Amino acid sequence: MRFIFSIFMWGLVALTTSMTSAYAETPKRYASIVVDADTLDIIHARQIDEMRYPASLTKVMTLYLTFDAINRGELKLTDRLIVSSNAARTPPFGLGLTRGQAITVDQAIQAVAVRSANDVAVVLAERIAGSEELFAIKMTQKARDLGMLKTTYKTANGLPNKDQQTTARDMAKLAMAILNDHRRYYHYFGQTHFTWNGQTKKNTNGLLHWLVGVDGFKTGFTNASGYNLIISAQRDGRRIIAVVLGGASGKSRNKHMQDLIERSFRTLGVTPVTSRPPVVVHKEPIKKAKPVQVASALRLRKSSGEMVTLMTGVGDIKLPSRQSGQTWSIQVGAFATAEQASAQLISITGMSAIDIRGTEKSITPVQSRGKTLHRARLTGLSSNHAHGLCRQFTQLRSGCLVIAPRN
Repeated sequence: MRFIFSIFMWGLVALTTSMTSAYAETPKRYASIVVDADTLDIIHARQIDEMRYPASLTKVMTLYLTFDAINRGELKLTDRLIVSSNAARTPPFGLGLTRGQAITVDQAIQAVAVRSANDVAVVLAERIAGSEELFAIKMTQKARDLGMLKTTYKTANGLPNKDQQTTARDMAKLAMAILNDHRRYYHYFGQTHFTWNGQTKKNTNGLLHWLVGVDGFKTGFTNASGYNLIISAQRDGRRIIAVVLGGASGKSRNKHMQDLIERSFRTLGVTPVTSRPPVVVHKEPIKKAKPVQVASALRLRKSSGEMVTLMTGVGDIKLPSRQSGQTWSIQVGAFATAEQASAQLISITGMSAIDIRGTEKSITPVQSRGKTLHRARLTGLSSNHAHGLCRQFTQLRSGCLVIAPRN
């Protein structure tokens, strides 16, 4: 891991002036970086090693350690966490939890990733380390392991603390660590909504799934930090990580981030997106229900996230009645190795909100452009069950294709 991040120290492409000239924030708060996630070259950099306050970007590390604990078997997504009086006293922004209340690990992850809940971050910290103070020590230790040499954590949620500081470079390293070490949980950072006690709460990231290619990560704000944002975006199989710290407002920060993303993809040679109208950041998109599609063609997702079409022709769904001997399937990804495909299926089966009873797991290798991809599927479904599951997985941003019976 350390040798990977050493590339961050030297891979600077000279685009800094041209990509920031139109954006002027308070110098003592502003910093930004864009990194090619495939090569780790730095595409854009400005004050990337200057000390800044992370605010709620802190929660990305909180979730990193949570995912570590799940992988070690210390936590399960279905485990119930009991809220302490200390967590219940945490200042907003949060879920308004009360002492003795219970929340599952799965719900807690969603609350932190989607809604940036301060109180829930403390609940996770206390469950993993015994106290928020001990958890903060673990956070800083993990930061060092990941090559985040200038970051110090004091809280699990990013609430103001003068000693809790980071840099734009370190935040980019943390985002890359999530993608490299915990890709199976990355979909949490891409959920657009989270439902708690019957109330649907919107993701604080206004660019999520709206600006073309943006599929995850985190916002942050305190008076001292300004408006912070980490973005991960992918177009034409190329992924970038972008960090903006110290924005003067959410609107100006988002507009600047949009500009960095567009310029960075252009630098990488990615063809500009012309199939959609230009994004207007300060307006809310009009949400339209999209029909789930049935693959009359087979479209696979590589481990990098790139979509590969093996045959042409994908049409809107029709709902024929299930005939004798016919079963439907859903495909939840295609990966470079069978182990990655298996991890995806294990991750999905751990989602407590998804009913996959009666399904069978299937991993099948297929040749595409001279490479072997491993399809991860759930099989043995009725038409209605397949379409219902895919609608749920689409909302969870984990991606899904409905596969009709061959005949």
